[in-house]
Formats: sequence, structure tokens, C-alpha cells
Amino acid sequence: MGKPPAPAPLLIACALGIERLALRTGDRGSGGPVTVLRTGMGPRAAERSVTRALAGTGMRDAAVLATGFCAGLAPGMHPGDLVVAEETRDPGGRTPCVGTELLVKELVRAVPGRTVHTGPLTGADHVVRGHERAELLTTGAIAVDMESAATLLSAVRAGVRPVAAVRVVVDAPEHELVRIGTVRGGISAFRVLRAVLPAFFEWHRSLLLPRR
Repeated sequence: MGKPPAPAPLLIACALGIERLALRTGDRGSGGPVTVLRTGMGPRAAERSVTRALAGTGMRDAAVLATGFCAGLAPGMHPGDLVVAEETRDPGGRTPCVGTELLVKELVRAVPGRTVHTGPLTGADHVVRGHERAELLTTGAIAVDMESAATLLSAVRAGVRPVAAVRVVVDAPEHELVRIGTVRGGISAFRVLRAVLPAFFEWHRSLLLPRR
């Protein structure tokens, strides 16, 4: 019998140093090699970083999961809520996500008591506030961030692979931050982000099925 193929790696992409810090617990419990990539802020930085990472040795077949903080668009959202994207959207197009239901189930297990929202996650090239938030809500999107859409679009352009996006709400219509980079009032969001890696690893393991 031949040696079974090595499991495809998992690339977890986030933008901010504080997000990278929250995710820095190693790859224990994962189904294969895990890389946590800090892309830098904004869609262009995400596109460059993810494209470069997936061109690296051993990363051609990597599954990609975008994560970090986001702004909630819907009334009633609170800091620390979770958003699991059914698709990401930006001017470059829409990218369907894989394994949304599994991620929801595993996130509920990983952070019991936290609300998990599902729906479209839209991209922006700046921090969205006030009337812009309301306008984006009319498109059907439930949350917005600057990197997820660019991350997933870059990932699928680099090759066929599973992609997903999970974000933690750090501000919402009734809880706007003065500046998202400071994450003031986002301590609960930071703690939630620290707790979600087991759900990401379960998602990754679910993908490691024999390929035809």
C-alpha cells in the first residue's frame, strides 16, 4: 500500500497584530499543518499577503479561513457576537463559503452563550460608520470588514480550495468604536477570538476526506 497523502494545510488569515495575538495558540488539535498569517489592514494588503503565502512551498492546496474582528450591520448585534459568512462580497465578486453549518455548530460548542449570525459578509476599503453601515445593511449583508472578501477571492483565484470566513463583532450600530484599531470596548471580542480555534480545526478536519 502506498503512503497516504499528507493532509492539506490550513491558512488562517487575519489583519491586525492583536488578532494574531489572540490566535497564537499553535496548531494543537488541528488535522494538519496550520499557518496563521497577519496580512496587514485593507483589501490590497490581504490580496498581496494571501497570494504570496499560497504560492509558497506546500501551500498550493491549503484551505483558507479569514478571521478577526468586524463591524456588525444589523440592529441588536453586540461586541463578542460571531459572524459566519455564507459568502463574502466586494467589487471583485462574490465568493461562496464552505462548511458554514459545521462552523456554526462548532462555534456554539467553543463559545457557549455567544450569538452566532450567518449571512453575507461584505468588504470595504475603510472603516464603515453611521449612514454607510445602514446602506450596506440594505444590500442584505450582516457585517463588514476590510480583508475577508479580498482574502477569499485571492485564495480561490490561486486555485480550487475550501474557503470560509468567521469574524467577531467588535462594534455594532448601537456600540460604535471611536477607532477600530484600538479595540477599546472590544475586550470581549478579543476573548471570543482566543476561544474559536478549536472550531476552525474541526472545520479543517472535516475537509480532510479522500479526494477523487
